[in-house]
Amino acid sequence: MPEFARILAESEPETVAIQDLDRGFGWSEIDKILNRCANQLLNLDLGKKRRVAVFAENSCETAFCHLSGLISSSSTVPVNFHLTAKEAAYILSDSESRIVFSGPETIDRAIEAAAIAEIDTVITWGENIPSESTHWLDWLSEGDDAEPPTNIKPRANLLYTSGTTGFPKGTELPPTMFAGGDTISEHLKALAKNRFTEFGTHLVVGPMYHTGPLNGIRLLATGTPMIILGKFDPEKTLQTIATHKTESAVMVPTHFIRLLDLPDTIKNLYDVSSMKLVVHTGSSCPVNVKRAMIEWWGPIFIDAYGATEVGTTCSITSQEWLEHPGSVGQAVRPFEALILDENDNELPPNTEGRLCFRDKTGRGVIYPNDPEKTASSNIAPGIFTLGEIGYMDEDKFVYVSDRSSDMVISGGVNIYPAESEQILIEHPEVLDVACIGIPHREMGEELKALIEPVNPDSPPNPKELISYCRDRLSHYKCPRSVDFVENLGRTTMGKINKANLKAPYWKKETT
Repeated sequence: MPEFARILAESEPETVAIQDLDRGFGWSEIDKILNRCANQLLNLDLGKKRRVAVFAENSCETAFCHLSGLISSSSTVPVNFHLTAKEAAYILSDSESRIVFSGPETIDRAIEAAAIAEIDTVITWGENIPSESTHWLDWLSEGDDAEPPTNIKPRANLLYTSGTTGFPKGTELPPTMFAGGDTISEHLKALAKNRFTEFGTHLVVGPMYHTGPLNGIRLLATGTPMIILGKFDPEKTLQTIATHKTESAVMVPTHFIRLLDLPDTIKNLYDVSSMKLVVHTGSSCPVNVKRAMIEWWGPIFIDAYGATEVGTTCSITSQEWLEHPGSVGQAVRPFEALILDENDNELPPNTEGRLCFRDKTGRGVIYPNDPEKTASSNIAPGIFTLGEIGYMDEDKFVYVSDRSSDMVISGGVNIYPAESEQILIEHPEVLDVACIGIPHREMGEELKALIEPVNPDSPPNPKELISYCRDRLSHYKCPRSVDFVENLGRTTMGKINKANLKAPYWKKETT
């Protein structure tokens, strides 16, 4: 660990620096755990890319795995803990991971996925560990307590986004989200400039396979204490804030909606005045929801609009948002926001068009293992779109009004309909299928399947179709409802106009 950990371990050996729902760890324990884990990783052949997968639910151990990877020049690959074994195996193989860290909730799937990907080492924590894996504590006991070298190069996470063609795409944590540096020592100094380090205890609310929570757990390497929550519970979140006097967090609009839905009698039980900064990400927040949160918690919110592939492209403070309600902010360095028409010409202020960004570094969107996808994501060198429609006002504040891509954002999670469509089309009673995003009050959107049945007079049971999909795909990727249609309107080239299919559902939302 860096010097600050030794100092904190000596001056505050019993202070709880990281805590989840089960237990906490002091600086002295953290110092030993991270040193041992990092040294173990340094002594193993992890291949040229030094990739290590973390397939686990939120916990202190999950944080330790990512942090140990960081200080051992390893690139950790967060694997969505909802994935099936086959889905996880694809990521393990594509990332060229050499080790899988697993939590007790994912251990059976981790072992199966590792076997498919031909990975020999699975390390897990908890009780009743299967013989095919190594217990975390046993693995740590073989590690060296010595401080790992800090003159080695830090490596960014490799994160996976859902794929438009049914396969996830790996993308390295972009420079805007990674502190960089030529050495671990330089990286940690740069990490200390993170805006969250100005505040006290950090609250990890979202799943730690997302960039926001990952950014949060790296704060531990700057000496910032943290509390890690599991599955989101609105009252438990308020209780944790009040009890531990947390000061910062990363949240998505679904969190806000569920918090606001609590009865006033519950909300009034908890003092949230300790909170000083909440970064809101994931998707655009409804105006009434954002305004209500500002009225309740104060002007402590910063909207960070962007994507895993590029990081934050626009940002707006609460004060700015109150002057420009509904905006996701102005472009932040190194990006410039552009509104383009179908011929890639720039449009004047307050004119709706394709929302695009110019990356002044020239990087744009990069998928390391998919040059074809990389090429299709960039309109021109350094110019890309996140697949949304919007406009800019005269002050260059950006507003998102629609999405041009098929992607559905549900509760801050990206869902690509192609994955469910490829499953459902194989059902013997399905002639054709299209999945679309429809309005959902809490989640923003939810996935609906529009089905052309083989026999219109005797269509399959909708619940059976959803179950069929869930048996083969992670539940969050599957449609929550099914409607039967006479014709999806495919063209002679096989194309479907999903905007037309979505229109009736969104029209109901606005009338």
